[in-house]
Amino acid sequence: MSVRAAAVAVGGLALAAAILVQTVLSTAVPTPVPVDDGREAGHGPGATRALPTAERETCADGTDPAESLRPSKKAGPAVRRIQRAGRLVVGVDQNSYLWGYRDPSSGDITGFDIDLVKAIAEDLLGEDPEIVYKTVPTDQRIPAVQRREVDMVVRTMSITCGRLKDVAFSTAYFEAGQQVLAPRSSPITGFDGTLRGKRLCTAAGSTAQTLLEKDDGGARPVYVDNQLDCLVRLQLGEVDAVLTDSALAAGQAAQDPSVHLVGAPLTVEPYGVAMHLEDEDLVRRVNKVLEDYRRGGGNSAWMAAYKRWLADKMEIAEPAPPAPAYRDR
Repeated sequence: MSVRAAAVAVGGLALAAAILVQTVLSTAVPTPVPVDDGREAGHGPGATRALPTAERETCADGTDPAESLRPSKKAGPAVRRIQRAGRLVVGVDQNSYLWGYRDPSSGDITGFDIDLVKAIAEDLLGEDPEIVYKTVPTDQRIPAVQRREVDMVVRTMSITCGRLKDVAFSTAYFEAGQQVLAPRSSPITGFDGTLRGKRLCTAAGSTAQTLLEKDDGGARPVYVDNQLDCLVRLQLGEVDAVLTDSALAAGQAAQDPSVHLVGAPLTVEPYGVAMHLEDEDLVRRVNKVLEDYRRGGGNSAWMAAYKRWLADKMEIAEPAPPAPAYRDR
């Protein structure tokens, strides 16, 4: 599939994502912001206990946050707006290896998320669609959708109850969980007592930040603009470990074999495509694309993308897309 695409950087610092992160060590990155509330390391919420293992979020009303609108091919106001414009504007990452990153050999943004973007664009606009990629920092994903700077965000974005107040989500297209990434030479064994007093890095605006604000396990959180910045800081010895989605961490471990995932995942988090709350017809259309994307089992487009990007980097016994969950309406 030929895709005419433009890439635009939006807000914050976007590090060039090379297959080997060592190539960006000389690039300027944002100064991390350590959280220091004056308490001693090992004290405060969570200092003597770990977060529950593999906790799946349920909203206050008892619903699954991954439930979305039922799929439809119908073109409403949002779909027609995109078709009139003749292009799809998508918020993506260019720093997450395997998911959304700039290929150093071609300069193109590519990855598992980008394959999905292309499928959505082709459904909306036909063959050879024009896609404008806007690279957005983690904490700017929701504002970019709300300000209509993008038509949607496809950027390893976890569907959460809190985010449903600000953006609409498609059904889930992948599931991951928060997990610790640490140097192989480190004594850190997971989100446990071995993190006490250690500098733990994560991206501002991420679900990992939400977890740490509830229970930091006695670690000292450090927040940066983009998750790749954490790996750079880890390599420079400026932080001791990273907390991020296991899927993103697998990509970082593939970039740097001196680090690895440790401990069990703390959560189960579905990834979804984020759209404006008012664009219900676009949500339904994307859900229709995802229905087709999943169809075919081992021969599905989803499985082809998985084999291309993730199969030899992630330990998944029986890889398959998450089953879609729909609301009554």
